[in-house]
Amino acid sequence: MTTLEEFKARRAKIAVVGLGYVGLPLAVALARHYAVIGFDISQKRVDELMAGRDRTGEVTGQGLATAALDFTCDPARLKEATVVIVAVPTPIDLHRAPDLTPVIGATRTVGANLAKGAVVVYESTVYPGLTEEVCVPLLEQHSGLACGRDFFVGYSPERINPGDKDHTLETIVKVVAGQDQATADLLAGIYGSVVKAGIYRASSIKVAEAAKVIENTQRDLNIALMNELAMIFDRMGIDTNEVLEAAGTKWNFLPFRPGLVGGHCIGVDPYYLTFKAQALGIAPRVILAGRAINDGMGQFIAQACVKGLIDGAVLVKGARVGILGFTFKENVPDLRNTRVIDVVAELVDYGVEVLVHDPMADADEARHEYGIELSDLAALRNLDALILAVPHAQYQGLGLAELRGWYRDQASPLLLDVKGRFSQAEAGTAGFRLWRL
Repeated sequence: MTTLEEFKARRAKIAVVGLGYVGLPLAVALARHYAVIGFDISQKRVDELMAGRDRTGEVTGQGLATAALDFTCDPARLKEATVVIVAVPTPIDLHRAPDLTPVIGATRTVGANLAKGAVVVYESTVYPGLTEEVCVPLLEQHSGLACGRDFFVGYSPERINPGDKDHTLETIVKVVAGQDQATADLLAGIYGSVVKAGIYRASSIKVAEAAKVIENTQRDLNIALMNELAMIFDRMGIDTNEVLEAAGTKWNFLPFRPGLVGGHCIGVDPYYLTFKAQALGIAPRVILAGRAINDGMGQFIAQACVKGLIDGAVLVKGARVGILGFTFKENVPDLRNTRVIDVVAELVDYGVEVLVHDPMADADEARHEYGIELSDLAALRNLDALILAVPHAQYQGLGLAELRGWYRDQASPLLLDVKGRFSQAEAGTAGFRLWRL
């Protein structure tokens, strides 16, 4: 096995497979200390990065310019690396089952170009056991090498929070695990040189895999509780945010908030755990109950809009409703698994004309993935209701006085504020009928 000193002397190379939200920041950070090959199957993505542009917004143009990264789409270049880090997405399919296509495809590519003595590290979120039960046999099959003798495997779960400039790769404790002590030592040394928050060594690869998948499952369940409370309090005519602010004065009350739960982590990872549990004959009732609540929030918000239109004596069929924000969370351009589409789909089912604006979303991707034609901000006029779904920074300058001018009937405009940007008091003073989740 190649030593850490050889990597530090740049006599040995590290390859990062998958240059998305996880892989690119990692590759850039590692390139400050080591010789790094950045591999992606998309030529378009590689060309953009070589031109100094990261569409995810996770790495600046200056960061790319100063990183001594060797970008490539040529899988044969992986043969040069003696540590290969796989950081590809692990989505779910239409039946909410794990879609292992990206990780299996990446594993086959790595296996076909695996150097003898190399270490393969997975960062993708998986169910416990997948690295050793699925990936290792594929690596052996496509490389002709034997794991534990000719190559070694490890796991170090990613903890990237897209759009978060405070909790970055360097400031989040990194969990590492290897199939043996030497592998774990090497990974701890490599990651430890870039992660200043420290390294936590898990006792096994399965423990590290399980730790990752429950991080987001825990958040999912806590948000599901808030969403269920929001539905209860909505029926009671109580503002949920005001309840949470009051409850939050107790020192041990956890500060979770209701909302749409999408993206490629919280809304996906629990299904990897429930899939494995069901394969073992265990019915994960609590986890799936939380998922059902969160998956239904788009429909709930849309129905609240319809009720608000009816209360305002507005004919629902043909009503014009504007939606601000379409990505899965604020201040990121990522459209994967956005649950705003559920709001749109439900409103369309009611015969509502929906106009969606998002300054960060890619119009071609929105059209291709969801059939949504994004509107210009100027088109959101003569509205019967407005939904502030994703509070991007670009929307912070929009005040209630300006928004009121967007409505067809400005006497009692209906505003649905999913993330609670505006208070009931200020909205009432401005003449709005405000609904908050």
